[in-house]
Amino acid sequence: MEHVATTAGLFPIPDAQRGRLVDLTGRGKGALIDGDESADVAAAYDAARERLVAAQREAGLDRVVEGQARWDDMLAHPLCVHENVRAGDVVRYYDNNNFYREPVVTGPLTEDGDLAADLSAAARLTDSLQAVVPGPYSLTDLARDEQYGSSAAFLDGLADFLAGEVDAFPDAVDTVLVLEPSLVTSPPDDDAHVRVRDALAAVNAATDADVVVHTYWGALGEKLHAHLLDTDVAALGYDLVSAHEECVYLVQEYGTADSVALGVVDGQNTRVEAPETVADRLSWFRESVPVSDFETVYATPNTELFYLPVSAFEDKLGALAAGVERVEVAE
Repeated sequence: MEHVATTAGLFPIPDAQRGRLVDLTGRGKGALIDGDESADVAAAYDAARERLVAAQREAGLDRVVEGQARWDDMLAHPLCVHENVRAGDVVRYYDNNNFYREPVVTGPLTEDGDLAADLSAAARLTDSLQAVVPGPYSLTDLARDEQYGSSAAFLDGLADFLAGEVDAFPDAVDTVLVLEPSLVTSPPDDDAHVRVRDALAAVNAATDADVVVHTYWGALGEKLHAHLLDTDVAALGYDLVSAHEECVYLVQEYGTADSVALGVVDGQNTRVEAPETVADRLSWFRESVPVSDFETVYATPNTELFYLPVSAFEDKLGALAAGVERVEVAE
């Protein structure tokens, strides 16, 4: 069994690059107005990417993400920069004090290579690259449809769009982490479970890389969890910070994929976990489920990390890597 220290991406912008973006645009966040950046703004984001990759390597993470510094609209970003999407009103991002521009889909969602371009740039900085993408269901929750005409058709269109994006990823991508918090916060009705399963299966089929579907801010419903096990993804994610008992129950009752992603560091709390805490959470999960000989255990913060100050973000990376190392040494 392999333990992999990694993250769910969407990092805070490093202070130097944030200051540069403020100088260039008058804002540190929201520098992307319509997806077209000036050369100076693009250079600031390139520098941010280099710093974020370096921070992960310095911390000792096993799988490195691009950092998503350009994702001013968080998970909605791939839509907000698409030519057939209008960036609408500023609305609350889930139930917290962060906001994004609501994407309004006005035309067909065709692959545009925005994510692949960022990943190609990151591939020059690391040989252990992990992609981060929003899940199709979460995008239906964050966006507004003026093109497809029904929730089912909208979900299918988003799945096809994401599959096209993923298919264009560089070969250097080892893992694709699909973030699906809306499956917990705004779960689909029972009669939509199969469509959600098929949408995720379409994204999974678009790549030879290992696909990990990660949810957070709670645990999946039992029926939905069972349906997701039919997607053939490499791993499902479980939030051991917000819902450790509920997540363990799901695995005890229904099993899980051959690999798991475990959210063992709080992505929204500035308190930095001790490496012992990270190791204990990983060990506790394995001791609590009936089959614990997984192919891979991805150890990750439970959520995105842009909520954190840069210093806390970097400290949590180090704690995560050190905690995984403790588990590996103990075994």
